[in-house]
Amino acid sequence: MNFRAIALPIGRLLILISLLMILPAIADIFAKNPDWQIFLISALVLSTAGVLTTFAFHGHRPPGNFREAIIFVNAAWFVFSLAGAVPLYASELNISFTDAFFETASGLTTTGSTVLTGLDQMPPGILLWRALLQWVGGIGVIAIGVWLLPGLRVGGSQLFALETSETTHKPYGHVSPFLFRLLGLYGGLSLVCAALYLLCGMTLFEAIIHAMTTVSTGGFSTSDQSFGQFPGVTVYWVAILFMLTSSVPFLYLIRSIERRRASFDVQIVLLLSIVLVAAFSVFYFERYIVHDTPFHMFTLAVFNVASVISTTGYAANDYLQFGPAVIAIFFMLTFFGGCAGSTSGGFKMFRIAILHSHFRGLLKRMVRPHRVVETTYQGRAVSNPILEGVFVFAVVYAAAFAGFSMIYLALGLDLETSLSASITALANVGPGVGDTIGPSGTFQTLPDAAKWVLAIEMILGRLEILGGILLLTPDFWCD
Repeated sequence: MNFRAIALPIGRLLILISLLMILPAIADIFAKNPDWQIFLISALVLSTAGVLTTFAFHGHRPPGNFREAIIFVNAAWFVFSLAGAVPLYASELNISFTDAFFETASGLTTTGSTVLTGLDQMPPGILLWRALLQWVGGIGVIAIGVWLLPGLRVGGSQLFALETSETTHKPYGHVSPFLFRLLGLYGGLSLVCAALYLLCGMTLFEAIIHAMTTVSTGGFSTSDQSFGQFPGVTVYWVAILFMLTSSVPFLYLIRSIERRRASFDVQIVLLLSIVLVAAFSVFYFERYIVHDTPFHMFTLAVFNVASVISTTGYAANDYLQFGPAVIAIFFMLTFFGGCAGSTSGGFKMFRIAILHSHFRGLLKRMVRPHRVVETTYQGRAVSNPILEGVFVFAVVYAAAFAGFSMIYLALGLDLETSLSASITALANVGPGVGDTIGPSGTFQTLPDAAKWVLAIEMILGRLEILGGILLLTPDFWCD
């Protein structure tokens, strides 16, 4: 095992974390909040650990392999989560390390579940740190690591494929050109989103925070009311636009910009179709309960649907008060997620499209057993390995959802909370359903054991489950 190929980039990753901590320290200095010292001390300690690790493992090393890439992917998420939790734990929040780790893991995986309350009076450094965690997590800690750490010779396309679930050929000859384009697009979307939020009446700080957590489809906000703090409807439509844009494959966006034209993509059509159907359904039930203008109710319906299906997790109001039918709609949306190659989590639209095509073919063959019907995607036949991978993932996804639900039941959570917590962590959505972890609640009251399991499930969900399960197989560790 080539541990140098794993430890060296981990050391450089610690240096990156420490540099990011300077930004919230500066924010707290301007706000005259004493937590700036915590961020600077944490940055100093982590940068020292990163430098020592880098020097200790620096030197000639043989090329890594896919097994070492898998170990690095898992280690990177846990190391970043542990390191990012340090300033939260040492700050004036007075929270346990369990809560600090949960909040950090939720941020990095862009899940958006939180244990914190009183966000409206929280120091700017903490709010900025939470947003930075989601912004970095949105683009992918591993994708950034491959771009910044050329010393990791494991084939960047393998890591990027693991993170985005892409099953197609490499978009460019090397990983670096694509990552440059990815970072440029990601940063550009964030800047435009922040500018539009600013025009909608947000303060500069609010616009920056919400732009980072919108484009990353993370959902951390500056208020306990989330988007409910902002009046008017324009700000909601800006959020809808960027949540759905960030749920589209970034490779598709890059190619569309380079070619100056958009092409048909079945994932995007399926995503928008589900959003429209679900939004009109929610609006239909909402109008019997809420007394407001139809356009405002429809805006909130689209916003909440887009927030859940994109796995962002913002809330404009407590949509669970609209009746059992609406609760069922949002619970189902939690499973879907956005498109492959986006910042969204969830099951992903391309898998739904492939399963739908295969199911239609199965029904046709049942009527005419000798008929040959291929499973297709975008008009092309789906190869057996891809089809097998989709089926395996579907089974593992369902098994993980059921398995973690049983764990939460065993830890004392009620059935509704257990089921909701399991899928919202696995799909990296954020809020669940029910009074405890719904859009108007937090995860604070859950037992510590449940929070640790939830944090692990969030990371597994971000790694498409299989990336973490591989570490548990004996064959993985055998030469």
